[in-house]
Amino acid sequence: MPFPENNSPSVLLDIKSIDFLSVLNLLDDGVIIADIKGNILFYNIAQSIIDGLVPEEVIGLKVTDVYDLNNRSSMIMQVIYRHAAIKNRAFFYRTRKGNVANTITSVYPLFNGEIVNGVICFVKDYELLYRSTPMTSITESRPDLGNGTQYTFADLIGSDPAFQRVVGTARKAASSSSPIMIQGETGTGKELFAQSIHNHSQRRKQKYVGINCGAIPHDLLEGILFGTTKGAFTGALDKPGLFEIAHDSTLFLDEILAMPVDLQAKLLRVLQEKRVRRVGSDKEIPVDVKIISSVSQDPRIAIREKRLRTDLFYRLGVVMVKLPSLRERQDNMNELISHFIQKFNNSLGTNVNYISEEVLELFTSYQWPGNVRELEHLIEGAMNMAGREETIGTEHFTPGLDCLEPLDFNSLTTAFPMMKTLGTPRLEEPAHAPGPDRPNNFAQTQADWEKSAIRSALTETGGNVTKAAKNLGISRQLLHYKIKKNKFFRADFILRSNI
Repeated sequence: MPFPENNSPSVLLDIKSIDFLSVLNLLDDGVIIADIKGNILFYNIAQSIIDGLVPEEVIGLKVTDVYDLNNRSSMIMQVIYRHAAIKNRAFFYRTRKGNVANTITSVYPLFNGEIVNGVICFVKDYELLYRSTPMTSITESRPDLGNGTQYTFADLIGSDPAFQRVVGTARKAASSSSPIMIQGETGTGKELFAQSIHNHSQRRKQKYVGINCGAIPHDLLEGILFGTTKGAFTGALDKPGLFEIAHDSTLFLDEILAMPVDLQAKLLRVLQEKRVRRVGSDKEIPVDVKIISSVSQDPRIAIREKRLRTDLFYRLGVVMVKLPSLRERQDNMNELISHFIQKFNNSLGTNVNYISEEVLELFTSYQWPGNVRELEHLIEGAMNMAGREETIGTEHFTPGLDCLEPLDFNSLTTAFPMMKTLGTPRLEEPAHAPGPDRPNNFAQTQADWEKSAIRSALTETGGNVTKAAKNLGISRQLLHYKIKKNKFFRADFILRSNI
């Protein structure tokens, strides 16, 4: 039977007559449509399966009432405020009923002319994606991009506005030839940022060159940076240094504070003159290099301690990019956890999809001295122990991970800074000597102290959870969890503050 002509009236499509909501309900991906206030207007069948919720239960509710998220951590609310789409973001979340989902999520603003009046959210179940992806297509390790790098800005995990502002600063600085100094604690991703800046610059086609100044003996560092001339010292050969190798490209000087002060003076001269002189030579070679350096502490402290020359700091720190610690990125915790679970599922052949409530509580209350790198290694170790289990529990952490044990009450002033101003919280009940009815239970004593600290914080702030969490030095999400765990009611504290 021949097909009708394309211009036949019988086949002309009237797009206005299509019931798009019915089409969206047939998709395998979850779909949520929300208005400008974040109220859910449409919730398809696939999304109800992912969340384990009934559509009738969520229609008309605000997304932050359905999911254990706030206006900052909810991707839907972020798009409403920013009027900009978020695409293909790994997103690990929990519903208010406790159901957990591991997803790849995209959210787009819905425009009426130039006005945003809602958003549409598409959710892919990661477990389904993983099972449907042939294992041969999953690379075990990240390949080199062909220029000595592995990372771009697309690899930076974190939708928190503060973190995205840091990313935005780095993006803007990438287009300039001016030096950039990255400040961040160990494990915050300084190398990742440096590679991303290079790959966003006009020099991205050239070979990226990086060196850890702290990993090279001081006697060798000068020759490695500036090159050597045959005969300059025993065994010396004519060899270019990293500045020559990085000509027309980017040179990353990691841990610049480890460089001896006398060598810093020679580095300053190279940066000012844009010429390098090999060790043992009087010939100067012109170089055009974009310099990215990194420090693990405030450079001004290093200047006071005479470990960093002031003039070198002004030369290297033309643009400062300060990376937040993981303690300051608690709202990104779920995203990072989801990302690493996916990563190690691919490389280890595991099938982990969730973490337990106990592990999440430990993660959100821990101080993370090793930052994102420490989180990554902890998850990798736990997933090795989990094997084919779907959920990571506390039993999957090796004995060497005692650092995740809850803080004892002698360190509560560190965990809860507000206690310094409020004074020691009074326990709900007076202390009793150990006896048959009341054993000397350290864990219970610790829990009592924590409960009292939270009560004091909520009383002081009149039930304001955000302020209380800030004063306690923990995330708002964790405080909500502990309020529910301890069966507190915000209304009690609000009433008290108004009396």
